[in-house]
Amino acid sequence: MVYHSTRNSALAVSSAEAIAQGIAADGGLFVPAFIPELSAADFDALKGLTYAERAARLFKLYLTDFTDEELRECTHNAYETGSFETPDVQEITTLADGSMLLELWHGPTCAFKDMALQILPHFLTRAIKKTGTDKEVVILTATSGDTGKAALAGFRDVPGTKIMVFYPEDGVSSMQKRQMQTQEGANVCVCAVRGNFDDCQNGVKAIFTDPEMEQALAENGMQFSSANSINWGRLVPQIVYYVSAYVTMLEKGILKNGERFSITVPTGNFGNILAAWYAKQMGVPVGHLICASNINNVLTDFINTGVYDRSRTFHATVSPSMDILISSNLERLLYHMTGENDAQIREWFTALKTDGKYDIGTELKNRIRAEFSGSFWDDDQTKAMIGKVFAENGYLSDTHTAVGICAARDFLAKAADKEPMLIASTANPYKFGAAVYSAIGGNADGADEYAVLDLLQEKSGMPIPAALAALKKKAVRFTDVVAQDAMPAYVKEKLGIR
Repeated sequence: MVYHSTRNSALAVSSAEAIAQGIAADGGLFVPAFIPELSAADFDALKGLTYAERAARLFKLYLTDFTDEELRECTHNAYETGSFETPDVQEITTLADGSMLLELWHGPTCAFKDMALQILPHFLTRAIKKTGTDKEVVILTATSGDTGKAALAGFRDVPGTKIMVFYPEDGVSSMQKRQMQTQEGANVCVCAVRGNFDDCQNGVKAIFTDPEMEQALAENGMQFSSANSINWGRLVPQIVYYVSAYVTMLEKGILKNGERFSITVPTGNFGNILAAWYAKQMGVPVGHLICASNINNVLTDFINTGVYDRSRTFHATVSPSMDILISSNLERLLYHMTGENDAQIREWFTALKTDGKYDIGTELKNRIRAEFSGSFWDDDQTKAMIGKVFAENGYLSDTHTAVGICAARDFLAKAADKEPMLIASTANPYKFGAAVYSAIGGNADGADEYAVLDLLQEKSGMPIPAALAALKKKAVRFTDVVAQDAMPAYVKEKLGIR
């Protein structure tokens, strides 16, 4: 499989090179030259396999320069060594209204990012060897909360790597911040940025594409890569869990062969819902994709109008992992849907950088709306849904999942064809304990994050994840805060380069 840059279709690299580099030198994102297709027989062949076994078979379609043995080793190390609390890795739960939640948060950091970031280090270390370099890999990552901790956990003390994570100073939950600030490992570094997630992401992208920075790293035997979903090695594992969920629903008799179902995804950076779109293109019978947003509704507006406009008020919400105004992975979708028109992609994303917006026109907007719907929900609606679902059948959801439930129920209420609905559940509710506790009628005023965990457990009956409870005894290691324009100097200082 060859990979092209969304901004230069003539650029062709192997899957190992795409993973090792993370982002193309021109600022584009790597995409596969074609999307593999699965037949009914292929789906049948995945039945009865473990999640890791399914993943290895699906990865082989995209990562063709990895051997079968290498892929099986990667999936075993990621999914079968006890880091996930459930042997199935992901779980499907049915709500009172009949919709299904795809629980993706049973990994070590209690968020869906573990599904990809437990395997990315295994991909990356092998990819580096395949590209013939002996450089130390510096993982540079921006996070809106969950990616950072999952990446830190995945790359902790991995030989030949360093990892640096930047997060918005006041843009993550107290538990997310605590997870990152107490991260153990000799090769990890965490720093807050004065600003929002987009400031972090823009700063990281600027560092990635700075020739002088690249030269400075090379002179010191280093190279950059990414753990964000701009890295194909982060995105391809997300495709797997949608394919696997379909197979599981077939096994359990929830769906019949070829029966269509819709998927709702709470998303900010568009990676998780893009993975569902890739699964659809592969043959998973997805009817419609519902993009659920919080009050930072740039994606909802884009889907409805065809205009992407990041020039708007930024809101800090109770679903902070979606507090994003620049959705990087949308670039991949537009590249595919324009017939790999790299010139058009360059024009649009140059306009986004210089003017703050771009307009894809009516024809392409209508094609996107044929597959996607978008809706957004504020904090009050989000918390009300958490309380409603808890009252219905005692199920406790986090704030991001609740945004997805809001969007799914709204879509189904208006849809003429009531297809089965699968909702991506992206985080354990204890990661956003104060908001969730308040949503089910609790009052945690004055309580710290650990007291909130105890209160939430008492009221909900849901056990506190051991990984979060253990944070109370861990020492805070990282307290640095920088402005966005100081990020390059900070990276050089921490890497010991000039």
